[in-house]
Amino acid sequence: MSDTPITVPLLDLKPQYQALAAELDEAVARVVQSQYFILGPEVEGLEAEVAHYCGAEHAVGVSSGTDALIVAMMAMGIGPGDEVITTPYTFFGTVGSIVRIGAKPVFVDIEPDSFNIDVSKIEAAITDKTRAIAPVHLFGQMADMRAINRLAREHELLVIEDAAQAIGAKQNGRRACSFGHMGCLSFFPTKNLGCFGDGGMIVTDDADYAQIARQLRNHGMEPKYYHARVGGNFRLDALQAAVLRIKLPHLDSWHEARRENAALYRKLFKEAGLVRTHEQLGTGLEGGVVLPPETENNYHIYNQFVIYSDQRDALMQHMKANNVGCEIYYPLALHEQECFRLLGYFKGDFPNAERAAAHSLALPIYPDLSPDMIQRVVEVIASFN
Repeated sequence: MSDTPITVPLLDLKPQYQALAAELDEAVARVVQSQYFILGPEVEGLEAEVAHYCGAEHAVGVSSGTDALIVAMMAMGIGPGDEVITTPYTFFGTVGSIVRIGAKPVFVDIEPDSFNIDVSKIEAAITDKTRAIAPVHLFGQMADMRAINRLAREHELLVIEDAAQAIGAKQNGRRACSFGHMGCLSFFPTKNLGCFGDGGMIVTDDADYAQIARQLRNHGMEPKYYHARVGGNFRLDALQAAVLRIKLPHLDSWHEARRENAALYRKLFKEAGLVRTHEQLGTGLEGGVVLPPETENNYHIYNQFVIYSDQRDALMQHMKANNVGCEIYYPLALHEQECFRLLGYFKGDFPNAERAAAHSLALPIYPDLSPDMIQRVVEVIASFN
């Protein structure tokens, strides 16, 4: 038996493909043989299946998660002069989409534990120009949608769920994308439900919004060559839809595997004496990490398993030197990005987001991790501490 330490990648999609290879290859071949590559029956089938999965009436397949946000906001009539409240600690596409349609992003800080928008700070950010709130269900755990919807009703605002990392996440038994006026999904290959390239979807209970989104994704065209609106080329490929239709029935079991991996991490970190609280970091207590919580009434799907460390950068180098994958999501809060300086925010405006950017680190969490691989991750972190 080899004594060579186990290598643990941050993500390895090959086992998932190998388990479904025959079905996936057949699905791709079916599309190739049909020569029907853009929209069509595969996309329509996926839309019906995702809408049912999310507990919504309608789903509209589009070209990416970012384009889902753009099309959703266009369908709602959000544009120049409007403000959209969201978080500065998220993937660029959330905020880039708001800017691209001509609206203004207004930031609210995050909760340090959940990484999601701090609902207690939203009302103070509402102005007479606010049209919508765009909460992000970051890393696979939902923001507090009951509280967000209550605020939205009180102030007559729209709600757009950015669920790019959270398909299948639940709150009080309801799945992501079933709370807001529209919800947006990404099928980027690294997501819990990933295709073989880019893909996304809009989910809604509103038939009018769904119909407008279908027009907008195809240059605003309906019927052919007649354009009621100026849309864009935001269509989902049939090949990607066919792949996703094979994978979707397995999604819940993959969620459960990720949750089991998260539970094992918690057990092993606790046994190693490495668990800390936020209050303990930076106080001189040697080493240790803060683990991501599952907040009340939430079903976390762990698109990422993100810890805090007050020695994050050194820990990351140590892990990589020991062949254990890790990644920083995200190294700079969006209000500090060069392209958003004109929004008028400064360092220190959103301390929790800035702290997360400086101290958070994602560990491997994909379903095919073995217990030995998880044990290796903890051992390497313990050897650093």
